[in-house]
Amino acid sequence: MSEPASGLNSEQLGAFFALMEVGSLLQYAVDEHLRADGDLSWVQFQILARLALNAPEGRLRMTDLADGVVYSRSGLTYQAGLLDKRGLITRAPSPDDERSVIVTVTDAGRALVAKVLPGHVEQLQRLLFAPMGGDDLDVLGEVLGRVRDHMRANPPRSARPRAGRNRAG
Repeated sequence: MSEPASGLNSEQLGAFFALMEVGSLLQYAVDEHLRADGDLSWVQFQILARLALNAPEGRLRMTDLADGVVYSRSGLTYQAGLLDKRGLITRAPSPDDERSVIVTVTDAGRALVAKVLPGHVEQLQRLLFAPMGGDDLDVLGEVLGRVRDHMRANPPRSARPRAGRNRAG
């Protein structure tokens, strides 16, 4: 294979395309499952799962949630509105900063996560983890963790403080 004109060598280009394809195939399969079993989109599941499984007391500031799911503030506001209408989350002004919104998972939201999680895990096991052997998982976790940390050093737009505002942490 000759050197691509893109500025990437053939090994870099191959790794990039493999990563993109794996990500797309996995997201497609997971999204299909989530829609069938929970009437949830991929991003809606990420919101609920972060709140139900990873957030202290099941609540986060909207901006922290947007950063965690790497989604625009406006897009997250729209998705949160859909989840709120279904009774899966609540939104309220922060008691510490009236400009911030606190998103909290409801009991119904926790129940829906518990309902779809077994199928979600099965998809991950079958598609992502089953073909791995030996130390593959450790290596993959270490490499992706290092790349994630490098990319997080320059956070996505959703994670940057808004211009002209000093936010409280």
